[in-house]
Amino acid sequence: MRGEVLRHRRSLGLFLLLMLLGGCQKATNDRDSKTSAVTFIGWGPATLRELSADQNVIDRFTRETGIRVDFIAGPESMTDRLDLYRRYFARKSATPDVYYMDIVWPAVIADDVADLTPLFGAEAKQLLQPLVLADTIDGKLTSIPFNTEIGLLYFRADLLTKYGYRHPPATWDELEKMSERIQAGERAAGRRDFWGYVWQGAAYEGLTCNALEWQASYGGGRIIEPSKVISVNNPQTIQALKKVKSWIGKISPSSVVAFKEQDSRNVWNAGNAAFARDWIWRQYKGELLEPSLKDKIGIALLPAGPAGRAGTLGGQSLAISKYSAHPQEAAALVKFLTSHDTQMNLWSMHAMLSTRRDFYEDPRNLQQRPQIEQLWKDLENAAVSRPSAAAGKKYDDVSRAYFTSVHSVLAGEVEADKAMAELELKLEQITGMKPGPVEAVGAGH
Repeated sequence: MRGEVLRHRRSLGLFLLLMLLGGCQKATNDRDSKTSAVTFIGWGPATLRELSADQNVIDRFTRETGIRVDFIAGPESMTDRLDLYRRYFARKSATPDVYYMDIVWPAVIADDVADLTPLFGAEAKQLLQPLVLADTIDGKLTSIPFNTEIGLLYFRADLLTKYGYRHPPATWDELEKMSERIQAGERAAGRRDFWGYVWQGAAYEGLTCNALEWQASYGGGRIIEPSKVISVNNPQTIQALKKVKSWIGKISPSSVVAFKEQDSRNVWNAGNAAFARDWIWRQYKGELLEPSLKDKIGIALLPAGPAGRAGTLGGQSLAISKYSAHPQEAAALVKFLTSHDTQMNLWSMHAMLSTRRDFYEDPRNLQQRPQIEQLWKDLENAAVSRPSAAAGKKYDDVSRAYFTSVHSVLAGEVEADKAMAELELKLEQITGMKPGPVEAVGAGH
């Protein structure tokens, strides 16, 4: 690996400076391309833990290449993180060099990141092509897929057994009934802080992911359809939001409307919930769980609504700023993090699903985690994408309008039908698109 990276750096040095910086202003400070350092921004302390714990990924990269990595912990909220990234880009900041990007941001950030096609065009052919296509805007490879994920239901297998259930809830109605019963039983046993179901209800991108799952499972479409019509204002979406609103204070804490991922995990990891919505790999390893919960956690597809099951597609990619003062070092880090060996380490230690095609071509990989292997067979029909392709550069504005409207319903500030009617008008103003019907496909497309 060391020899490969060093050969890569020698052969592409001048080429990178010319192509990657693309005529942008050269940094005038004392950080130049000869400095063996690269700044990488992720989100919160979680990213550093994921890349450092057990396998010491970042330290290993430094040992093999001689390149130091300075890590910046960005905000946990994806919405706040994008705001921070935009401030860096607006200043044409020479740092950070490498950005941890959400799967729905390529069109939003395309003008401020380097075109990676000359450097990673061949490498990209070894990755999952739908993810590569999502990262490609107008022929420009804005970033390289790093991991892939989908929203799932986590459940306490021991409590299901205790209360006589043989399987996790198949529908939202079942989730509600099971949550009520388990919650009542656990509170009667003295656990006053126990809740049935925790999820992410704060006004940020995570709520867009949750709400899209409810909406799609009820047959309410994808906010904006691939044909570029605004479909969010429909009876199915309104019904879904009313359903979820009824959970608050009943099977979910009133404070859930302020929960981001880590907030719901804190409740879950403390053993104070029967069910939780989270991403496929986030806490599979069980880091921070109460010791008594070891081997008591199960995962399943999210429950179905009238139209079927839906889990929002997620994932992260790695982009290099076109203002970077260290494009060579940045490219080496991206290459290392997306390599076969690193991706396998992250899968082994954190259940982080690889973006490499060869990972899925070897059945032994998924067999290491039987629960995920079984789910993987059904994920294709359950996965639903946020409307980033349809919204393009307007996606962030669309998502903010959506999660703000949904949050106002959950917080009891406005009724669902009024909120969706107002949202439809706002999305028309943002996108210039017109309202239209939900396209005739079920959840999972």
